[in-house]
Amino acid sequence: MRQYFQRKLGIYVLTFFVAVTIDWMIPRFMPGDPVQTMLSRASLRPEAAQSMQAYLNSVFGLDMPLWRQYLNFWGGLLRGDLGISVWLFPQPVTGVILRAVPYTLALLVPATLLSWWAGNKFGALAARRKWLDNTVLPLGYVLTATPYMWLAILLAWLFGSVTGWFPLSGGYSFSLAPAWSLEFAGSLFWHWFLPFLSLFLVAFGGWAIGMRNMVIYELEADYAHYLESLGAPRRLVRRYAFRNALLPQLTGLALQLGVLVAGALVTEIVFSYPGLGYLVLQAVNNQDFFLLQGVFLFIVIGVLAANFLIDIVYVVIDPRTRTGMRGDTA
Repeated sequence: MRQYFQRKLGIYVLTFFVAVTIDWMIPRFMPGDPVQTMLSRASLRPEAAQSMQAYLNSVFGLDMPLWRQYLNFWGGLLRGDLGISVWLFPQPVTGVILRAVPYTLALLVPATLLSWWAGNKFGALAARRKWLDNTVLPLGYVLTATPYMWLAILLAWLFGSVTGWFPLSGGYSFSLAPAWSLEFAGSLFWHWFLPFLSLFLVAFGGWAIGMRNMVIYELEADYAHYLESLGAPRRLVRRYAFRNALLPQLTGLALQLGVLVAGALVTEIVFSYPGLGYLVLQAVNNQDFFLLQGVFLFIVIGVLAANFLIDIVYVVIDPRTRTGMRGDTA
């Protein structure tokens, strides 16, 4: 088992190196110059603009060859320094990202876990209840085919613009200052609910359909018929079918993490929610290379860490995996 995790860890380290390298390269291929973008917003005399351009290029390290910039990026990364934000100059990128991370995690973690849990439960129930399969589950097909951004826009229009029940933008009311109070917590929840709901509904439909199909497949498997022929209770057969169907769903969770993260980013943009998605939009609009690569770096680390955790959980809950690893060792 130790060799298995060492091999897995090596794969993740290699993936991290390649992903970080691509993350560094992508902003460099974007058209435009971040320093010129900053100077274009200021009314400076030509001599002052030229001096300021040389100074800013030195501050951001853009006056160095690309290979030196790449090495400096890795050196700063190992020290926890992701550079200075162009959009919020002279604030460090690390601080800007850390202020936005709690908002994104508050959306992504509950939406991912609750949709996976509720979708699996509902899909397993639909596989056993024909009326539910024929009436309610078709809604799951509609939800899973719905783009995250479109559903977010629809919810914002219906519950924010038409009814006025929920706010349309921000992480909390602009009339409040962050504080440990019930009023501020209520405002946070009120602004959080619609972005969360849009993420939850789309993911819920996909998990429900997948679990429904897997349970039906497992109930028709040979071991299920064999247990029934031995007189095993129907509830016991369904329990085994659900547990076996859960394993592919766990693998699907690892594969869908990137899609869920992308959905969270575009949902934040729709609601102007102050998370990482909002930072990506501002970084693109302001040609902020350093903020953009910092946000993507955090996403890469988060997705890789979550996948590694799912790999560990898979080994723990599936005894066949541990048996296979012992066979490989032998």
